[in-house]
Amino acid sequence: MKNKKRIAILGGGPSGLFMFKRLVNANRHDIAIAIFEKKKQLGAGMPYSADGANDEHITNVSGNEIPDLVTSINDWIKTVPKDTLDKFHIDPLKFNEYKVLPRLLFGQYLTAQFGLLQQQAKNNGIDFEVHYDSIVTDINDYPEQGIVTVEINNNSKFEYDQVIICTGHNWPIKNEGVVPRFYDSPYPPVKLALKVNHPVAIKGSSLTAIDAIRTLSRHNGAYDKDDKGKLTYRIAADSSRFKMVMHSRNGLLPAIRFHLEDSHLATGASLTPEDIQQNRAGNDGFLSLDLVFEKDFKIAFRDKRPEFYERIKDMSMEDFVEDMMALRESIDPFELFEIEYAEAEKSIERRESVYWKEMLGVLSFAMNYPAKYFSAEDMMRLQKVLMPLISVVIAYVPQSSVEEMLALHKAGVLEIITVGEDSYVEPLKQGGAIYHYTSYDNKKHAYEYKTFVDCVGQPHLSYDEFPYKGLQNKRTVTPARLRFKNANEGIKAIDEGNKAVETDGKGNYYLKVSGITINDNFQAVDDYGALNERIYIMAVPYIGGYNPDYSGLDFCEEASGNIIASIVDNL
Repeated sequence: MKNKKRIAILGGGPSGLFMFKRLVNANRHDIAIAIFEKKKQLGAGMPYSADGANDEHITNVSGNEIPDLVTSINDWIKTVPKDTLDKFHIDPLKFNEYKVLPRLLFGQYLTAQFGLLQQQAKNNGIDFEVHYDSIVTDINDYPEQGIVTVEINNNSKFEYDQVIICTGHNWPIKNEGVVPRFYDSPYPPVKLALKVNHPVAIKGSSLTAIDAIRTLSRHNGAYDKDDKGKLTYRIAADSSRFKMVMHSRNGLLPAIRFHLEDSHLATGASLTPEDIQQNRAGNDGFLSLDLVFEKDFKIAFRDKRPEFYERIKDMSMEDFVEDMMALRESIDPFELFEIEYAEAEKSIERRESVYWKEMLGVLSFAMNYPAKYFSAEDMMRLQKVLMPLISVVIAYVPQSSVEEMLALHKAGVLEIITVGEDSYVEPLKQGGAIYHYTSYDNKKHAYEYKTFVDCVGQPHLSYDEFPYKGLQNKRTVTPARLRFKNANEGIKAIDEGNKAVETDGKGNYYLKVSGITINDNFQAVDDYGALNERIYIMAVPYIGGYNPDYSGLDFCEEASGNIIASIVDNL
């Protein structure tokens, strides 16, 4: 062990799985790997275990969209016991790689892949060990000794040369458990197995909201099919007043799964590292958001969709988003949902992409990593203008979820209202909450709900919410921020009351963004701007400021590739 580099993977979910895959595939015999997992199951993490799913919850990606692991979904399905397949209503003879899976079953697949990787490591003589029931409670860096200590369960301490933080999703608890029937997130979803006879407020209309809707609807009614095979919903007699009300800032429902021309988003970008370096060199170190929009979105249509390119080639990012949002906002959200459902069905049947939506996904993925080089001005544009459209379009709601939501809406059980930027939720001591918002006609509303569920998705957590205080206390990690290219814009933002803007007193102005500072290889960066060769951070809630898009397994694949390249270089 003294002659080996000791590497710890903190968290054994999907991020830890892809990181372990990279280390095993590197086939280095000069490393020793330790994996710490807080549960008794590797691979599944929060989304694909009982912490994040019930039987009714499904993935929004199909087998062909999953980055390569050891075996394909198609091959693995053939090994699954019949009882398990029957439970999830899967016929292995009819299964193909274009189908989505129940999330709990997909979690079993990821666990199986972790097991196969462990077997590979054993066969290749790679040292590793797994620690279950091990919650990481603190981390400390000792640069003089070149080691990092990891505290487990507020008790045991272990020493490593390098650690990779893969601790995954985290929904901070603020009111839940104190305020009755107030839920800070819908996870674990078993807590929403509620019988209610009143309207339920749901904050958000994303995939997270759909998770809550799938669970609540099943405990207050039942789905049937009419004589034409169309899904319907029948409310239970003892839940006659049950209703779910989604509250959305833009009043839009997310877009629907369609056929992807290229199932892996990472391969669609055209902006190269050299392009980025050249642009920054001539732009005071900043990467232009307009360049990314041009190269990783608009230019893709020139050859593949020339008619669409002619329509958008002279549009700014703002013009394009306004054009796309105007169309969406001019139609009732559930009417648009039906139209897009038909469009998506046609796309899947013909295996033809809805190309502008696919390229928006490519753009979102492509700008994720260089976003740390945007100016504060461009980051504010990104957050205000482009991200609202991206968050709607790249959700990829599975067809069965769409069918359920349409059935619920037609049964009068599901609706969506627009609440705007100034909306807020007031928890009530007796239970539930009051939802305050201003409608389009400038009228103020305040509705009381006996049950409230916050479904805005994984929040970008702040530096102060980073859980490993040992790293904060020594300033091993620092708050993420972006400099204003034009100091006057920073001054203007402060004058307008933007509390996320600060100055260093030397004429520089900065926009504080969520999470902590990392470099391109996901290494922590300290107070002096120096990278840390011992600590890598892959836990998405804490790097959202510099990585604004959560891209699931694609993110795990891409980020782990950057990290392994850095680790091998250091070896």
